[in-house]
Amino acid sequence: MKVMKTLFVVAALSLSSLAMAEGGAERTLARVEQVQQASSQVEQVAQAQKNQAPVAKSKAKMTDHASC
Repeated sequence: MKVMKTLFVVAALSLSSLAMAEGGAERTLARVEQVQQASSQVEQVAQAQKNQAPVAKSKAKMTDHASC
């Protein structure tokens, strides 16, 4: 009878830990999806900025007036 009780306790604890682990995985997956969405938005903004004209010109034009 003690063996049966021990097995029952072990089974109950194992099942509860598995249930908690499953819930944790769902939360982790949700966080991963949120981070992926945020990074894709940042990447889209970066691509849009690459297509725009640069704000500063190159320093090569400043060498024309080096003797002034």
